[in-house]
Amino acid sequence: EVQLVESGGGSVQSGGSLRLSCAASGFTFSASDMSWVRQAPGKGFEWVSGIYASNERTTYASFVKGRFTISRDNSKNTLYLQMSSLKPEDTAVYYCRRGSYSGRGTQVTVSS
Repeated sequence: EVQLVESGGGSVQSGGSLRLSCAASGFTFSASDMSWVRQAPGKGFEWVSGIYASNERTTYASFVKGRFTISRDNSKNTLYLQMSSLKPEDTAVYYCRRGSYSGRGTQVTVSS
């Protein structure tokens, strides 16, 4: 059974930083492309960043490029999202995703 458990969210002030983690199990993590998506209050899901399994190439949405860094530790079956220079508009529930599977998410709240 695929399981994805996000953690590391919280409340920070504008300009602050957080590191999200996603513990994965039930599948071959090292062979899986992974991504982070988010959902702000009252809005739809929004893709944030992705990392490929084959070469660990990373991709970012334009609104987080230069501020967020995605990474993975295949030895720990864990996906990360380092978020810096956070803005109030980054407030959302953040989910890690593998294909059609997502976890329950972790709340990030950024106050101005």
